[in-house]
Amino acid sequence: MQIGELSNRTGVSVRALRYYEEKGALSPHRTPSGYRVFDETAVESVTHIQTLLAAGLGMDLIADILACAAGDAPLLAGCRARLMHERLRMTADIDRISSARTMLDQLLDSTT
Repeated sequence: MQIGELSNRTGVSVRALRYYEEKGALSPHRTPSGYRVFDETAVESVTHIQTLLAAGLGMDLIADILACAAGDAPLLAGCRARLMHERLRMTADIDRISSARTMLDQLLDSTT
């Protein structure tokens, strides 16, 4: 499918899809005339990208994650450590947010 169809099927703009390709998260085939051609797996990849972006991950890490998921051998060795680091960062963020929410709850309780 061409980029316009992928955009329609995923609800992601053509511009964003080109950015995902630039960052290495999508790898379409090119026709001799230069058109991008995506296979069916691109729909699922875009869904994964959107989910990971919503979780706060950056595009460089997302490209690495997708490459690891696809079994791209050069990235497999460092992938686990990088994912664990990102998980620790997220856990720390969650803990900070949870602490702030608890403080707000206490303030709200004291004003009742």
